[in-house]
Amino acid sequence: MTLPISLLFLGVVFATSVLSGVFGMAGGLVLLGFLLAWLPAATAIAVHGVIQLSANASRAWLSRHFIDWRIVGGIAVGVVIAALALALVRYHPSETVVLIVLGLMPVLVWIPKRWFHLDVSRPGHAVLCGVVSGGLTIAVGVSGPTIDIGFIRTHLDRRTVVASKASIQVIAHSLKIVFYWQAAAAMGAQEWGWVLLGLPLAFLGTRSGNLILNRLSDGGFRTWTRWIVTVVGGYYLVRGLAGL
Repeated sequence: MTLPISLLFLGVVFATSVLSGVFGMAGGLVLLGFLLAWLPAATAIAVHGVIQLSANASRAWLSRHFIDWRIVGGIAVGVVIAALALALVRYHPSETVVLIVLGLMPVLVWIPKRWFHLDVSRPGHAVLCGVVSGGLTIAVGVSGPTIDIGFIRTHLDRRTVVASKASIQVIAHSLKIVFYWQAAAAMGAQEWGWVLLGLPLAFLGTRSGNLILNRLSDGGFRTWTRWIVTVVGGYYLVRGLAGL
């Protein structure tokens, strides 16, 4: 990795951590797309997992008083089930498939809420949400709006949603790193040095995003989230289709 690319990587880590700190998911989508531009799919997902683990862990810590642990526990069970299922079929990611799935994810934010009947405050629904979002996190790197489907029918405020999602993502990204450990081990010491250098930037970006989140209304939070992930998803869809 050349010096200009390395510096750009650090800038992207900080900027995407700010996005994630505000909206809970948009930053992860952008970061993964950047990593896919210069790393094989499995390695990109592994590196993404390390950065996002740091960002989500810091976000969960900063918002720890708002975490709903009962919901987190139920979804975590589903995430583990998904990880075991993918391990049994010996899943290996394809860059083209990953990009197309990332591009299609934003469709979910435009589907009317009345179409969804998942409520993560109910244990069975929380597990199902974990299976879907956790499976996607490991299979394509991010869960995108899928995890939000389970929160649509709850009455949690934006801080509890972001804090609980961050805790769930800590678990999902940890499993993702374990799942792709062989691809991660293939990277050189210099490349991992830049990745480790990005971890404190992920924390700083998350902290900055958290300050912005406190200034947003619940309505503004949902509107901005919808449009940002749609624009990013459109880019990935075009890029993925071009690779077919």
